[in-house]
Amino acid sequence: MEPELLTTGTAPTIEFPEETGGAAVPDAPVTDTPVSDAPAEASEGVSQETEAPRPPRFRRLRAFLLHRENAARAVFVIGPWLTYLMVEYLNNNDPFHSLTTEQVALNLMWYYLIFWLFRLVLGRKGLAAWTASAACFLFALANHYVLTFRGRIIFPCDLFSIGTAANVAGNFDYTPDKNVWIAAGILAGYWVLLLLGHLVFHPKGRQKLRLPAAIASWTAIAVYLYVFFCTPLLPTIGIYAQQWKTQANGFLLNFMTALRYSFVSAPEDYSAERAQELADEIDQQPAVSSGLELPENLVVIMNESFADTAAAFPNLELTEDPLPFFHSLTENTVKGTMISPVTGGGTANVEFEFLTGDSLAFLPSSTVAYQLYCYDGMPSLVSQLKKLDYHAIAFHPYLSSGWNRTSVYPWMGFDRQFYQEDVENPRLIRKYVSDSSDYEQLYRWTDETEVPAFLFNVTMQNHSGYAQGWNNLDRSVEAAAPDGASSSAVAQYLSLAKESDNAIRELIEHYSASDERTMVVFFGDHQPPLGSDFYKAVYGKNLDDRTTEEVFQEYAVPFFIWANYDIPEAEDLTISANYLGTLTAYLAGLELTGYQKLHWEMMSQLPVATTIGFMLPDGTVTDREDDLPEEARTLYEAYRILAYNHLFDEDSHPDGFYD
Repeated sequence: MEPELLTTGTAPTIEFPEETGGAAVPDAPVTDTPVSDAPAEASEGVSQETEAPRPPRFRRLRAFLLHRENAARAVFVIGPWLTYLMVEYLNNNDPFHSLTTEQVALNLMWYYLIFWLFRLVLGRKGLAAWTASAACFLFALANHYVLTFRGRIIFPCDLFSIGTAANVAGNFDYTPDKNVWIAAGILAGYWVLLLLGHLVFHPKGRQKLRLPAAIASWTAIAVYLYVFFCTPLLPTIGIYAQQWKTQANGFLLNFMTALRYSFVSAPEDYSAERAQELADEIDQQPAVSSGLELPENLVVIMNESFADTAAAFPNLELTEDPLPFFHSLTENTVKGTMISPVTGGGTANVEFEFLTGDSLAFLPSSTVAYQLYCYDGMPSLVSQLKKLDYHAIAFHPYLSSGWNRTSVYPWMGFDRQFYQEDVENPRLIRKYVSDSSDYEQLYRWTDETEVPAFLFNVTMQNHSGYAQGWNNLDRSVEAAAPDGASSSAVAQYLSLAKESDNAIRELIEHYSASDERTMVVFFGDHQPPLGSDFYKAVYGKNLDDRTTEEVFQEYAVPFFIWANYDIPEAEDLTISANYLGTLTAYLAGLELTGYQKLHWEMMSQLPVATTIGFMLPDGTVTDREDDLPEEARTLYEAYRILAYNHLFDEDSHPDGFYD
C-alpha cells in the first residue's frame, strides 16, 4: 500500500498554539520526496541511500517555517537583532567586535523588551515591529548626529535640553554618511521582511494574549526592570556608564545604565523645608570675606596627573627633585595638599567638586557627575563670578568629546570654551599639548580681555600612557629606590612632572611682570596611574593590606594659590577638593555664598571629607562617619542635605544660597 501522503496529495494540518484571533492554517507538505506512482518498495539494483529522506529535525524545522504564522513570528523575533545592528552602526561601533558578550546580551534584552512592550500595547506583532524599529532608528539617528557634532552619545540629562538643541539644530550639516546608509539599509530590509510576513499572515483585529501569557509577560518585564535598576547586578558584572569612549557599552545599554545611575536616593531626613531651614540658619551667621580686592584675572589651572610623588611616598627616592620651583614658592602663596576624590583617572569629577563644592562621596561609585547629574543653570563658582561681571573661559587642549564638557560648561555659565583645535602654534610633548604651550594661550586671553577674566584650564601634557615614546621629552628623572619602583613608565612620568614645574616657573614669571592684579590657582587632578607594582614597592606591602592613612597617600596631590599682589601666606594645608573652590573664593576677595560658608565652617572641623574618608584637624584619619565627633558629624549631615538640594532639587533652592 502507498503512504497516505503520496496517495492523497494533501498535506496534513499541523496544529500550533494560537494567539486569540489567529486560526490554524494548513501547512505545506513536509517532504521533498517527489510524488510518484512507483511502488513504495525500491526496485532491485537501485541504491536506497540516495533516496533517504532528510532527518526528522530538518523536516520539522521546514514545516515550522512553512507554516505562515510561524514565518511571521520569525520575522518578529529577528527584529531586535537587526535593530541592535542598525543602532550600533549609527553609534559608530562594529556591532560584531566592539562589545563584550555581556554587553551584547544586555543590549539585546533591552531591544526584546522594547519590541514586546510595543506588542503588548498595540496587540499586533507586525505593527509592533514596525513601530519599535522605526522608534529605535530615529533615536539612534539623533544619537549619531550628537556623536558626530559633539563627540559623545546622548545621555538622559540631554532630554532636559531638547529645546536648546532644537534652537541650534539648523546650524549643522546632516548629510548622511556611510553608517547612516548601512543602518537605513538594515531598516529597509527588515521592513521588506515585515511586509512579506504581513502578506502571508495577517489575521484581522488585535491578537490578544491569553490572560496567563499577558500576566507572565508583564511580570517578567517588571522583574527585569527591578533587577536592572534596583539591584547590584550592573556593578557586579562590571557595567558602568562609560566615561570616556561613551559608545563602549553600546548605545541602548549605556543610556539605560546612565539612567540607572541617575537615581540618587535623598538622605533619610531630607525635605525641601529642611534644606531651607539649614540655609536660613547659615544665612543668619555673619558674612565671610577676606576683604581683599578682587583680582582682574583669576586663572585656575587643574594640571593633569600632577603629583608630588616623593612627598606622598616618603620612602620613594628620586635621582633629583622634579618640582624645585613648586617647592620654592612661598611669597604671596598659600599651598599644601589636596585630597582628591579619585586616583589614576576621573578628571571631570575633580572639576565638578572644585567648581560646585559638592562631594562625590554622596553619589554612586564610578559615576561621572558631568554626564549624569549636572543641569542648565547649575549654581557654581562660575555663576558666582559672572554676577561680578567676570568673563568666563574654559580651556582644555584636547578633544571636546570628553566628559560632556561641551554641555556642562555653558550650563555653569562659561561664556566661551576652547579645545585643542583652538591652540595657536601648539608644541607637543609626546602627543599632547605641552603645559608651556597651554599657558601661552592663557597669556593671550588675559592680555586681550578688557573686563575681569576667569580662566579655567584643564591641561593635558601629563596624561597617562607613559610608554608612548619620548617625543620632545628628555629622560631627566628616575626612581632610585625602593626596589621595584623604577621603570621606564615611572621615569617618563617623573620627567613630565619636571617639564610641568618648568612651565609653572614660566607662568609665575609672566604674571609677576603683569600690571594687572592676577591670582593663579593651581592643583593636580589626581595621581598618575603608575601600576600596582609601583605602588606595592613604595608601600612595601600588598595594596589590600594598607591602612586608611596609607590609602590617603595615593589620593594626595599638591595645590597652591599665588598672586602678584599681597595675600596671606600659608603652607602645609590639607583640604579636600570640594573645599578648594571656597578657599579660592575667599582669597580672591569674594563674599562667600551660604553654601561656601558651610564649607568654610567644615574646613575648621573636618578639613577633609571625601570619597575615601575623613581627616580631622589634628590629622586623625578615618573611613567611618560614625567615628566623627558630634559637631563634625552634624555639619556633615547638613552638608549632605544641602548638596542633595543643590544637585537634585533645583526647583527648591533657597534663594541666592548657592551663588
